[in-house]
Amino acid sequence: MYRMESAPGAKTVINGKTFDYFCGCGYFCLQGHPEMIQAACEAVHKYGIGSATSRSGYGNNPVLIDVETKAAEFFQAQSVLYYVSGYMGSTILLQGLIDEYDIIFCDRDSHYSVKDGISTAGKPCFLFGHLDPDDLRSKLREHLKPRQVPLLICDGVFPMTGALSPTPEYCDVLQEYAPFILCVDDAHAVGVIGEKGLGTFEYFGLERDELYSCGTLSKAFGGHGGVIAGKTEFIEKLKRNSSIFHASSPPPTPSAAASAKALDIVRQTPSLRKDLWENVARARKRFEGIGIDLGKTPVPILCLHSLSGVDLKAVQAELWKKDIAVAYKAPEGYSGVPAGGAIRIAVSSGHTHGQIDRLIAEIGALL
Repeated sequence: MYRMESAPGAKTVINGKTFDYFCGCGYFCLQGHPEMIQAACEAVHKYGIGSATSRSGYGNNPVLIDVETKAAEFFQAQSVLYYVSGYMGSTILLQGLIDEYDIIFCDRDSHYSVKDGISTAGKPCFLFGHLDPDDLRSKLREHLKPRQVPLLICDGVFPMTGALSPTPEYCDVLQEYAPFILCVDDAHAVGVIGEKGLGTFEYFGLERDELYSCGTLSKAFGGHGGVIAGKTEFIEKLKRNSSIFHASSPPPTPSAAASAKALDIVRQTPSLRKDLWENVARARKRFEGIGIDLGKTPVPILCLHSLSGVDLKAVQAELWKKDIAVAYKAPEGYSGVPAGGAIRIAVSSGHTHGQIDRLIAEIGALL
């Protein structure tokens, strides 16, 4: 059993040893940031651990409101809904928009949270091929009836492979069946991609009323809780239509305070994103040098799979012996794991060039 015995960062203590850490989702290494810890401590002394009631009652404390105010500033939105877990984002969107669509289409490799959200919607759903606009078109032709409004939902960035959904192509296909709705789970995109860190739609330059996304503050931002940003009337509609806002406890107060501080840090320190992109570009170039082409995107998730004759689980074990931690997932071990299993490598802004170079040199020696 693995036991993490420090805050996750570029160097992380696991089972009593310090590792070069290339796992998880702490893309800016903020989970142990001293200003966030201080904010959490001050909040817990003033307000306690939590409000012990939902936000539709008396549980709307100043810390939670502060998160929404700062998130609205970061995401350049009129309003933000802040809720207990990013895992709930797809559920809130699908419940909140329930009266605007008739049928759901979903990338077959979408995250568990997306599919769990679909199960609460009570609408017919059809899966289409992973990252495949042509199969989406085929499924629309086959299943969409006249005057029905389709909703497409998928990951913006797929958490295991780092693949970006081809949202511009999806929009082109869906335009043939307008009106439509397109939703993305941007948990691994917000803060990370797009010039301002606004996620998948900013990265692709998409601005349309039919596009909606949900994100999280627990990954790149190093805090906790889910966020959905948008126009005030849209956020109010989500609150009315989704049971989660009324029926769940809000994020714990100290975690919310840390999240508010994280939003300040990321907004005021764009160099975090630039450092991350530089590290990602370096890692991808170094992998090219050992004969592995992992593409050119700024997504900080690198996935090794389908390497002929290579036992990836054994590669992970050998790296562990050299105090390098990467994640191996067996087939069916997580949503979207490629056939045959895969090694997932998470690059952060805090990694040194030396750490990145050593990681890839050691992998090269094992292949």
